[in-house]
Amino acid sequence: MAIAVYPGSFDPVTLGHLDLIQRACRMFDRVIVAVSNNPSKKHVFSVDERIEMLENATHGLPVAEVDTFSGLLVDYLKMKKATIVIRGMRVVSDLDYEFQMASMNRRLYSKVETVFLMPDDQYTYLASSMVREVARMGSPLEAFVPPFVAKKLRLKFKIKR
Repeated sequence: MAIAVYPGSFDPVTLGHLDLIQRACRMFDRVIVAVSNNPSKKHVFSVDERIEMLENATHGLPVAEVDTFSGLLVDYLKMKKATIVIRGMRVVSDLDYEFQMASMNRRLYSKVETVFLMPDDQYTYLASSMVREVARMGSPLEAFVPPFVAKKLRLKFKIKR
């Protein structure tokens, strides 16, 4: 059974994330969307809120499940008996960081393989940080995130619409 882990902060989950999750679900027997729990990072949404949004977003994908992890990704992979890491590759500038992470993960856990997936062209520019900024400014969000995430962002930033 091929178990893949798609790790990230998902703060918030975007349509680009969902595109990659759907693609991974067609490729692997089980896809664990793993929300990172890093207390040293400032997140807009709590881990529980991010998990709830992802569970809602992946509801119709039977091979997808949502979980959380803290610490080293390779330790989580070993615990889940997973050997595949899914990473999104939007633009060339992502390559340097992602290549370093993939190399380090393989050095720490020789069984791990990183699979880079390109999102649909319409999502290549999309990043959670940009979505948060657009939300803070009160702009429409539905082109970037599912409607329930747009609603949560408007509530979080106290934007009336």
